[in-house]
Amino acid sequence: MKQLKGKYLLIRVDASTEIGTGHLMRCLALAQAWKDAGNKATFITNCQSEGLLQRLRDEEFSLHVLAHSHPDPSDWDYTKDILASYPNAWVVLDGYHFDEVYQQGVKEAGHPLLVIDDMGHLKHYYADVVLNQNLSAEKLHYSTEPYTRLLLGTRYVPLRREFLAWRGWKREIPEVAQRVLVTLGGSDLENHTLKVVQALQKVDVTGVEAIVAIGASNPHADELEVAASQSRIPIRLIRNAQNMPELMAWADVAITGGGLTKYETAVTGTPSIIISQDSYQADLSTKFAKEGSAVYLGSANEINGNGIVEAVEELLRDDTLRAEMSKRGKGLVDGKGIEQIISEIPQEVLL
Repeated sequence: MKQLKGKYLLIRVDASTEIGTGHLMRCLALAQAWKDAGNKATFITNCQSEGLLQRLRDEEFSLHVLAHSHPDPSDWDYTKDILASYPNAWVVLDGYHFDEVYQQGVKEAGHPLLVIDDMGHLKHYYADVVLNQNLSAEKLHYSTEPYTRLLLGTRYVPLRREFLAWRGWKREIPEVAQRVLVTLGGSDLENHTLKVVQALQKVDVTGVEAIVAIGASNPHADELEVAASQSRIPIRLIRNAQNMPELMAWADVAITGGGLTKYETAVTGTPSIIISQDSYQADLSTKFAKEGSAVYLGSANEINGNGIVEAVEELLRDDTLRAEMSKRGKGLVDGKGIEQIISEIPQEVLL
């Protein structure tokens, strides 16, 4: 990893119950790597979760909290003033609402720009670097400036510092699995987690137990706490978990959303059942299932409890399938994405 001594990284990213926490968490991974290389990172965010903000503070990153987000004009008015205090600093944008106009504003302010993208949905990208770590990202067409560098595919998955120690870890595959991890994103606004908890009550596998990990911005925490306490099987509810790699290593099977978490279960070799929560996740989940690293049940709004029960029981009982899924997941994500991102930023942009 290049030693970019004293260089600043300004990260513009949001988190809320509506957009979730995945954008912020992958930016946290990038900020950790930047800091570990001897540099400094600042977050500019319209984050509505005090738990997430506290996590950034605990990491000793500087924070600027916005009251409103783009396209509200107060966002750019505030952000450009911050950028002016850090001449030539790298800027990171992560969020579907940061459009061509916002990118142009950053470039016109004289800053090198990294855009983290998932879909290639904009008509044009003005960034110095566009990062899309998703499966099949190489097949997307990006309209860019001549100087833009594209970092596409799973070799660029940005994993947080706590996952790096699990690269190459060897998972044991029991003949009949019993441990289930449920983690459906940082917010889960419609409380699909409760549907999964209720389905687990019907799973007919001896000794099954579960951990339900929910994010700091989950608005249904109290209801889920009650459901866990009344469960017929042992269920432990963990809020704002700081040890996700350990939880994934503990689990024989994970039930996850179709976003960033799936890359994390891949690097830990955790066999997964995916429930998508939007069209982007549905497309990505289909690709993971095609690669053989997960079972994709479908959209959270469409699946029923019986479908969850059948999928969980089948995977818990089939050690051959779990072993193959674990192997294929590790083959997709090697855990070295952060190093790749830093090493492939064009040297001339770093000067």
